[in-house]
This record gives sequence, structure tokens and C-alpha cells, in this order.
Amino acid sequence: MTRRSAKITIVALGLAVMSAVGVSCARSERAATLPSEPGAAPVVDSVLLAFLSKARAAHHKADLAEASGDMAGAIASLESLTGGARPGGATPLPEASEVLSDTYARLADLRSTRGEFDTALRDIDAGLALAQETTYFRGHLFEVRGLVEERRAKSLPEGADRERARKAAMDAFDEAVRIQDQVISSALGDGGAR
Repeated sequence: MTRRSAKITIVALGLAVMSAVGVSCARSERAATLPSEPGAAPVVDSVLLAFLSKARAAHHKADLAEASGDMAGAIASLESLTGGARPGGATPLPEASEVLSDTYARLADLRSTRGEFDTALRDIDAGLALAQETTYFRGHLFEVRGLVEERRAKSLPEGADRERARKAAMDAFDEAVRIQDQVISSALGDGGAR
């Protein structure tokens, strides 16, 4: 994952939360005239906001480390997010799951540039465990899986192992395209037909 795509994802999630904050503010203005619902959860969760802020900071720190060639520092910054507390605990809130799955994709990308292919694939699997629905995030994880396998193939001498890695890369890219096609079709309703 590139720094730009990581920033886009984090910014998009931040905008979604800020939109919810706006809705919350509008609702709180009406709250004085509307009876409160018993047991209703707040629209904006301060723990989720703190987690998203932490995620942005961790990704920015990883950007700085990566730009200076400190891949270990970039990985450590992102691991502080994946290894830390999560809103929702073992079953993270959807927004937290999206940020975490995207972070796992970035970790896999970084690790594969260092030749740590098996560890990178474990990161992909951890991300896929969080992104089980047909979403951009699941498709992106398969895209990065393809990239990891492509890098593995390039690192191997000609032979059966190299061909297996190439095939695994192609299969992962095919799955990424299939998922993203579903996401696009679902969002557009008519599949984008003209």
C-alpha cells in the first residue's frame, strides 16, 4: 500500500466520523425538545475517535520512518496500532475493523519489500479476518496479497516455486478485481452501465 492510499483511507474514515459528529451535534441541539431514548448509545464514541486519531498518527509516523528508509520503524509504528486496544475489543467496531484491515495491508506491503513474505501473508490473513464482508478493504487485502506473491516470485530462481508464487499472485489479483467489481456494482446499482 502506498503512503498516499493509506492517507486516503484514513482521511475517508476520519471524514465519515466527522460527519457523524455533525449529525451528533445536530441531534444534541434537538435533544432538548425530544425525549431521550432509554439505553440509546451515543452517536459518536469518544473511544472510536481516539482510536482513529491514534491510527492517523501511527500512519504519519510510519510515513516519516519509511521516507527516511527506516522500514523497521515504519513497521513498529503500525504494529503499535494492530497490537493495541481496539474499540469493541475482540469484535472491533466496523470503523476500527476497516482501519485495522487497511493497516494489516500496509504492514504486509512493507514486510514484503524486506523479503518477509510469510509474515506478510500472516498480516493479510489477520486483515481478512477483520474484513469479511465484500468491501474495498477486503479487495485491497487481496490486491496486496497479489503484490506479496509477485515480489516472492521475483525473488526466486526460475522453477516450480517461482511459478507457484506467480500463480498465487494472479489468483489474488483476480480475487481483488472480482471483489472490487462487486463493490462497484453494488454501489452503482446498475453496475455502471450506460
